[in-house]
Amino acid sequence: MAVALNTLVEEAERYLGSAKIPDYCPNGLQVEGRPQVSRIVSGVTASQALLDAAVDAGADLVLVHHGYFWKGENPCITGIKQRRLKTLLKHDISLLTFHLPLDVHPEVGNNVQLARQLDITVEGPLDPNNPKVVGLVGSLAEPLSVRDFARRVQEALGREPLVVEGEQMIRRVGWCTGGGQGYIDNAIAAGVDLFISGEASEQTFHSARENGISFIAAGHHATERYGVQALGDYLARRFAVEHLFIDCPNPI
Repeated sequence: MAVALNTLVEEAERYLGSAKIPDYCPNGLQVEGRPQVSRIVSGVTASQALLDAAVDAGADLVLVHHGYFWKGENPCITGIKQRRLKTLLKHDISLLTFHLPLDVHPEVGNNVQLARQLDITVEGPLDPNNPKVVGLVGSLAEPLSVRDFARRVQEALGREPLVVEGEQMIRRVGWCTGGGQGYIDNAIAAGVDLFISGEASEQTFHSARENGISFIAAGHHATERYGVQALGDYLARRFAVEHLFIDCPNPI
C-alpha cells in the first residue's frame, strides 16, 4: 500500500495541530521527496546515521523530532547540513519533522509517552497558568524511594540516569522530556517530590537540593524516543503503510 505524500503530511499536521503551535523550527515537511509513501522510517534526530539507515531500509519518508533549519542557525548549506540534505535529495526521501507539537500532544506526545513508560498517571500540565511551559505533572500508584524509582527509569529507558536524591518518598512527579531542566522551578511550585528531564544544568542541582525535591536527568535522546514512534505507528495504521523505528544510540 502507498499514500500520497501530501495526504500523509496533511494528516500529520492536522492530528498534531502543528499550525497553532509556535516553535523554533519549521514543523511539517522540511524536505520533499517522492510523491508516494509506502515505508516510513522514524527516529529521534535526522542525523547522518539515521539517514544512512533509512536509505538501507528503503524508506520513502523519514519522520523525526529533531530536524533542520532551527532559528538562529547558520543558513548556509555546508558541512554536515550539506551532506545530510544531499543524502535525502539523492535518494528522493522526504523529511517530516515535528518538534514542540510532538512534545505536547495528549496521545502521542513525548511527555505522555514517557509517562506510560514509567507508569505515571498524568494529572495535568506542569504549569496550568502558563501554556508556554512544556511538561506534565502526575502521580505514582504507590510511593517509591528515589532509588527505586531511578531503577525503574533505568530499566525502562535502558540508560543509567543522573540522580539528585532528596529525602522524601516519591508520590507526585513533574517532568519534561529533552532539554526541559529549566522547568524545575515550575515543578517546585507545583509541589512535586521529583522532577524528571532529559538534561541537567549546573544550577539544576542547587534548585533541587535547596528546595528539598529529587531530580532525575534521564537523557535527552532517551526520553524522546517514544513520541516519534507513536506518531509513526499512528500514520502507519491510518494509511496502511510500513513503519520502522530506528534508534541511533546517543548517550546525551
